[in-house]
Amino acid sequence: MEGPSGSEVTLEADREEGEPEAKKRRLLCVEFASVATCDSAVAQCYLAENDWEMERALNSYFEPPVENSALESRPETPAGPGSWYSPDVIFLQEVIPPYCSYLKKKASSYEIVTGHEEGYFTAIMLKKSRVKFKSQEIIPFPNTKMMRNLLCVYASVSGNELCLMTSHLESTRGHAKERMNQLKMVLKKMQEVPASATVIFAGDTNLRDHEVTKCGGLPGNILDVWEFLGKPKHCQYTWDTQMNSNLGISATCKLRFDRIFFRTAAESGHIVPQSLDLLGLEKLDCGRFPSDHWGLLCNLDVIL
Repeated sequence: MEGPSGSEVTLEADREEGEPEAKKRRLLCVEFASVATCDSAVAQCYLAENDWEMERALNSYFEPPVENSALESRPETPAGPGSWYSPDVIFLQEVIPPYCSYLKKKASSYEIVTGHEEGYFTAIMLKKSRVKFKSQEIIPFPNTKMMRNLLCVYASVSGNELCLMTSHLESTRGHAKERMNQLKMVLKKMQEVPASATVIFAGDTNLRDHEVTKCGGLPGNILDVWEFLGKPKHCQYTWDTQMNSNLGISATCKLRFDRIFFRTAAESGHIVPQSLDLLGLEKLDCGRFPSDHWGLLCNLDVIL
């Protein structure tokens, strides 16, 4: 997920300064952060979650976490507007420490494994009731200029061994060479995982199709889930500046930056990708989308 430039952030802040509601919410964040002794980003999360009511937000912050959190107890529903998702695994990129702390408190039904602890980093969340965590591995990208690495989590679900991977490959057109080197490292690691495990990589690759071709394409035993499912048009582009206004880019750019790669276990057929949809298509109360990228929701069948 690429962030807005500094000038865009400044201009946006200037515009909001004159909006009474935006100013009121900023003051509420300051007050909440002062009372709770927390970061302003955490304050905003709790206030937004509680309709900007200070007392409700503070009560939510100070109450002890409950194992059966909302993420676990709410029923799963099909993809669509207003749906609530309760996935077994969540792959995140560009997590920051305050939001990581927020997730650990509010999503206590998940095991949260991070690729770093400072700056911004990746994370993989495992639903404790479904997915058994075994170990983790962090593989550094030696020539990264952007704090990037490959996070691997070894786990199991319903007796099936898993190796779950995520990364945020080097950003922008000017870093294509390093990005392709990082892709090669990802694919090499996917092939090195023991054949008994199903390997799933999901992340913000920043890849252009010609870069994958230049790398020689995907190995024969690794598939791109979007291609495997017949290249569905409705979820082809995860970075679409025409539909997503977060960055304020006037030019129309449509790219498939976010991708899911899959390598089946030696005894094939136990886990099979079934469908793919986009997430984050609705604007938040602040008038912005959750990210300048659309998220991906992938359903896979576990055959017992």
